[in-house]
Amino acid sequence: MQHIKAPVSNSANRGVTTTLALSMLLGSLGTSIANIALPVFVETFSAPFHHVQWVVIAYLAALTVSVILAGRLGDIYGLRRMHLFGLGLFLLASLLCGIAPNLWLLIGARALQGVGAAFLMSLTLALMRETAQETRIGQAMGLLGTVSALGTAIGPSLGGMILSATDWRGIFLVQIPLALLTLILAFVSLPRDAGKDRMRPTGVRTVMTPGLASSLVVNALVAAVMMTTLVVGPFYLGLGLGLKQAIVGLVMAAGPAISVFSGVPSGRAVDAWGAQRVLAAGLSMLAGGAFLLSVLPEMFGVTGYILAMVVLTPGYQLFQAANNTAVLSGTPNNRRGTASGLPSLSRNIGLVAGASAMGAVFAFGVGTADLASASRSAIASGMRLTFILATLLMVATLWMTLGRRTRTEPS
Repeated sequence: MQHIKAPVSNSANRGVTTTLALSMLLGSLGTSIANIALPVFVETFSAPFHHVQWVVIAYLAALTVSVILAGRLGDIYGLRRMHLFGLGLFLLASLLCGIAPNLWLLIGARALQGVGAAFLMSLTLALMRETAQETRIGQAMGLLGTVSALGTAIGPSLGGMILSATDWRGIFLVQIPLALLTLILAFVSLPRDAGKDRMRPTGVRTVMTPGLASSLVVNALVAAVMMTTLVVGPFYLGLGLGLKQAIVGLVMAAGPAISVFSGVPSGRAVDAWGAQRVLAAGLSMLAGGAFLLSVLPEMFGVTGYILAMVVLTPGYQLFQAANNTAVLSGTPNNRRGTASGLPSLSRNIGLVAGASAMGAVFAFGVGTADLASASRSAIASGMRLTFILATLLMVATLWMTLGRRTRTEPS
């Protein structure tokens, strides 16, 4: 028998929302907070770059391969129980990262942290879908999209601040109090019946439909484009425009700042206008923003970069709110854990692709892998080529989405 949601008080709803937002923040923060410390790891452990980069890759890889399992375990054993388990695992792994005596134990602890993050980022979506009021589901998903984007984007800035005040261990130890606070809040606020009384869960193949598969492909492509801004942006601003690192950090903070103000309104737009319309609007803005990134920075410098982000970032928030809502809206309760892991899986595949494939396109456009010795005009050429390709990807996703909508509409 399917579980029926009981009414939840406003104060309880606020507690649940705060808990789930912090959970999403923890998982997304872990994807980028260690990036800025890679040069420090090279010096500290006397290791080559291709070894220390596994501090970042191990987290993303473990997160990517674990999200489906995390969602399925949530369906089997209960969303609340598995969410608490994930928080505990993330807390333990953060401690192990902070006390790791050598590089390879640090990499192993980061992989364990990535597994914990898989439980947080997948089950958070399912719990929000199960506990949110039906009329505010889009708004709730918009909030999670805001927190996810914010955590990923502020990671390098926060990591840099911590490195200036302490050593590399502080990057991981600072996550412990936040994880502990979230664990306490989750234990107190998450409904004890969340995810209980569910029908026997089914496998991924029974969840996957042609529409869902298309949504996941689009989600991966969008994530790749957004990761491209985090990878290419600093090189263009620092080497192409000659800005100091402090100024680069401020300019890069424009995206997170816009995310704070656009996420919840994006969710409200989904509630008011429907997921499909908002999805098309978001993808259109992403295509427009990517195109502007290919032309405006070269024409107007920093101002052009920020103007392009003013278009791109709200488009991403509209897309996130609409896509997450669409993926989970038609999913039965006993499959929501599994289904909620799929967007996280496709997103992380996109993040890896954005960091590797689009980074390679940028290097190709610059004409050399030694970016530090490249001229400003070469950096600008790489920027232009990369975001022209990003524009084409977003146009393709818009075509896929509109085509799917046309095929599903009754004749």
